[in-house]
Amino acid sequence: MDATTEKSIQQKYDLLKGILDERGRRLWAAIEAELLGRGGVATVARATGLSRNTIYQGQGELAERQLRGWSYPKGVRKPGGGRKPLTDKNPALLESLERLVEPTTRGDPESPLRWTCKSTRQLAEALEQQGHPVGRQKVSELLAHLGYSLQANRKTREGSEHTDRDAQFEFINRQVREHQSRGQPVISVDTKKKELIGDFKNRGQEWRPKGRPQEVRTHDFVDRELGKVNPYGVYDQTANAGWVSVGTDHDTAEFAVESIRRWWLKMGCQRYPQAQQLLITADGGGSNGYRVRLWKVALQTLADTTGLTIRVSHFPPGTSKWNKIEHRMFSYISLNWRGKPLISHEIIVNLIGNTTTRNGLTIQAELDTGAYPTGMKVSDEDLGKVNLTPAAFHGEWNYTIAPKCSS
Repeated sequence: MDATTEKSIQQKYDLLKGILDERGRRLWAAIEAELLGRGGVATVARATGLSRNTIYQGQGELAERQLRGWSYPKGVRKPGGGRKPLTDKNPALLESLERLVEPTTRGDPESPLRWTCKSTRQLAEALEQQGHPVGRQKVSELLAHLGYSLQANRKTREGSEHTDRDAQFEFINRQVREHQSRGQPVISVDTKKKELIGDFKNRGQEWRPKGRPQEVRTHDFVDRELGKVNPYGVYDQTANAGWVSVGTDHDTAEFAVESIRRWWLKMGCQRYPQAQQLLITADGGGSNGYRVRLWKVALQTLADTTGLTIRVSHFPPGTSKWNKIEHRMFSYISLNWRGKPLISHEIIVNLIGNTTTRNGLTIQAELDTGAYPTGMKVSDEDLGKVNLTPAAFHGEWNYTIAPKCSS
């Protein structure tokens, strides 16, 4: 069944579930499944959250009673009756499942939907080994609740694939868990797509009076007066909170580190007053790339001014979509301003700052009008002054920059 059919069933169920009793819901679901034909039970189960056994029971009741009329059922439970959700009995189940899936998650960074190549059967077995007995059908339902869907097995081409790609993913995840267990901040950073300022078309749709769409320019030529903006984001993986500096100049390493500094002063130091270390996960390229000398020099300045020991782990080349900030923050910003022309800096800052999710995401945003010139050279001597210690595993991707001792 296509996604449109499933969404339609979900919308109808959301409207009816508060009106129908338990029996009415399963009979309605059974009728929908019958009308869909082959695959109908699975589709209705995914759309409504009802178990397949419940729908099968409804189909049996339909077959038994279609010639005898309807009678009031004996077994209708009161609201709140029945077995409690498995996640209520085992609150750690969701967290354990997501931890299993996340190291190999991939997908479109502009979509909140994430997908995994691990089968539900494999995940159920792994969860059982961790002390969480659960069936594969329940795993499928929990993955849908978390925003995942199981897709066909296929390769995703994102450039050259490094032989140690998976090992680096595991290294990053171990670093993140270790820092979080000690109450040290962990952030994911990146630059969002550059945006034109002005009455230009913005992808997506929003509610407007019928026949009266928002009128915008035909061509997307840069407005010389308004220009573009470079939103640089900092996502706190532990607190599910973010910071975005909306830059009006160039996207350079100095701008990237300045954005991190602003996050620390406005949000980080208040949330982590006892912090001694800061773990940064970043892409392998761009203004925060592992080969960018200015990035490391600027991080040294940040370490000296904050007193934090800064650890950095870069994602391998060609794997930028795995960065958590992409699907946990940037995707929701894009959804929040879809269909809205970004006609001023103020509107962009307000749209970013008012982006929230049902999972509690909060974002602060600020305009950065500072100048960040390009073409700045870092000599070998200047780079040598950085108090940098490479890790034993891929020191070019994983390294620590410690504050310099004052003389």
